[in-house]
Amino acid sequence: MALFSILCAAAAIAAAPPPPLAAAPPASNETVNVLKFGARPDGKTDATPAFTAAMAALKGRGGTVVVPRGAFLFKGHLNVPNGVTIAGSYASVPAHNGVRDKGMPLPGDDGTALLATESAGNEDGAPFITLNTNSTIKGLVIYYPNQQPDDIPQAYPWSIAMRGKNPAVLDVELLNAYNGIDASQNERHLIRNVSGQPIRRGVWIDSIYDIGRLENVHFNPWWSMQPRLYNWQMANGEAFIFGRTDWQYVFNTFCFGYKVGYRFMETKTGATNGNFLGIGADDCWNAVLVEQSAPMGILITNGEFTSFHGPDPIEVKVESKHSGSVRFVNCAFWGPCNQIAKIEGRGTVGFSDCTFVQWDLQVKDGRPAITALGGTVIIRGCEFQDNKAQITLGEGVKRAVITSNTFKGVQRITNGSTGTVIISENAGDPPH
Repeated sequence: MALFSILCAAAAIAAAPPPPLAAAPPASNETVNVLKFGARPDGKTDATPAFTAAMAALKGRGGTVVVPRGAFLFKGHLNVPNGVTIAGSYASVPAHNGVRDKGMPLPGDDGTALLATESAGNEDGAPFITLNTNSTIKGLVIYYPNQQPDDIPQAYPWSIAMRGKNPAVLDVELLNAYNGIDASQNERHLIRNVSGQPIRRGVWIDSIYDIGRLENVHFNPWWSMQPRLYNWQMANGEAFIFGRTDWQYVFNTFCFGYKVGYRFMETKTGATNGNFLGIGADDCWNAVLVEQSAPMGILITNGEFTSFHGPDPIEVKVESKHSGSVRFVNCAFWGPCNQIAKIEGRGTVGFSDCTFVQWDLQVKDGRPAITALGGTVIIRGCEFQDNKAQITLGEGVKRAVITSNTFKGVQRITNGSTGTVIISENAGDPPH
């Protein structure tokens, strides 16, 4: 009988449901409203102390500082703690072109605007906002109310500096920043849905050893095209600048009206390699300037590039110290430039399945679409739409492969190289 009782008890225990597991602690969703710390959205009261206090309330735990609609004036700068988000009212990146008398809203009229004023005239001052590990800024406008749209721009420090691991800038308008985003010295930065008119520099990326991401960033002169400011921007501005970054991912980016659209350079930590998809530069003195690239290569696919203005508008310039590799695939080059590409150095530059239109339209000195003076050049499957000289290879070109291209008019390739050159299977119009 005792054995039977024991067996029944064991069976009951086996059939019973297991005890519930301990619930995992919920993710922190703590929020604080900056108005409760004394911030006023009137564009006149210094909001620096209130924002600093609101962030301090979340320090060590993380959470979100909620910033409602209105204009918040800053006489100082902000250092966002780890895991803290500053969230404005916009659900997607806004745009503020035009002025009030044209019926367009100004910053603070229709959403959250942060008005930066510190360090006017000193671009080496503290950044307006510094992001740290897992901190984010999103859904707002950064505006410099003392910047004049019809004058030479006044220098300011970086609007945003990204440090630590995984900092993020999301849905932010840099309406009239002098220097936009310093995305150097961090890991795995995310810059997504950013627009505006940074005047001197848009985005600076350097010293990145773990993959950074730059997505849907567009810079247009919607704030001001008045001649004194805009001509200064055209003569001095650089939209996207890349130093050392390891497999940077860049997707759907665009700029209009800069001296340089995309600049690739070498710093003390190295040069760029990465994947650039769907990028564009319109009306820049040089759409792409390559001073240096890493041996693994800069891979540019589905790009569009134009150069209209400047002392010598050339869409792609590869300079004499270049020793890495740059490839353009399925890209379009157009606009009344002097030249599509001028290539120097000892590195490799390739164009595959690209379209070239409208070169030698300003100086009209018979310049070909592409001049290569050194290195290795690969031009395959491209379309040259103008009935003009197509390619010149200088004596310093070590290797060149020019095959399977189509030409309007007859083939006009000048080969002055003393290296190994293959020119074959190109199709021009039959001579008349």
